[in-house]
Amino acid sequence: EFEADAFAAKHTNADDLVSSVVKLYRDNAATLTPDKLYSAFHDSHPSASIRIKELKRHA
Repeated sequence: EFEADAFAAKHTNADDLVSSVVKLYRDNAATLTPDKLYSAFHDSHPSASIRIKELKRHA
């Protein structure tokens, strides 16, 4: 996810990508800040909050 996000941020607007990530998680009824321990064992993708923090570094 991070490599894909970094590539997209490099070639588009990172702020728009942040909005897209938030919309994707909301549309899929996913929490933006899940429990870190649960996520470590059960989630295949990083949480939205972590992805957003990384995207903002590329803005």
